[in-house]
Amino acid sequence: MSTSALLIFIIVCALATFATRVTPFVALARHADHPLILHLGRYLPPTVMMILVIYALRDFRPLLDGHLNAGANGWPMIIASLIVALLHLWRRNALLSIIGGTGGYMAMVQLGWVV
Repeated sequence: MSTSALLIFIIVCALATFATRVTPFVALARHADHPLILHLGRYLPPTVMMILVIYALRDFRPLLDGHLNAGANGWPMIIASLIVALLHLWRRNALLSIIGGTGGYMAMVQLGWVV
């Protein structure tokens, strides 16, 4: 594949991604005060975050075989979850909470930190 064909491919993909992100905002701009849109805007983000938390912790078993799980996904996962919760309670900033928790977890895992 030539460089120009690759650049065209990347541009088309970027435009398609941008269009799928912008379309709901453009299509629903006149209905911003509709009760359903307000309801979804209020309750959908926390619901999606809860689904992501459940998905992230799906394999975590704190009491595996009757003893405390302190494996690679044990304590680092608990501590990273606490970091996210504490940062969010402290600053009420989702981006800071996500970055802090992810950074803490990755640092613990990459450094081989296991209690």
